[in-house]
Amino acid sequence: MNLPYSILIQWSEEDQCYVVSIPEFSDYYQPVTHGETYEEALKNAQEVLEMLLQDNVALPAPNLFQT
Repeated sequence: MNLPYSILIQWSEEDQCYVVSIPEFSDYYQPVTHGETYEEALKNAQEVLEMLLQDNVALPAPNLFQT
């Protein structure tokens, strides 16, 4: 599923894992999820977005890249 949201993945020295934020959802969830690897963190972020879509949550407008 292609969802047009920003995904920010950062290493957390404190947690010893990659922590994921989705800026458009920062009013609701911060951070969103995490993973032991970058790839796992990205997969988990995509799953969170899919669950939000399935739950019929009011989705915020995506931040679009401006050229």
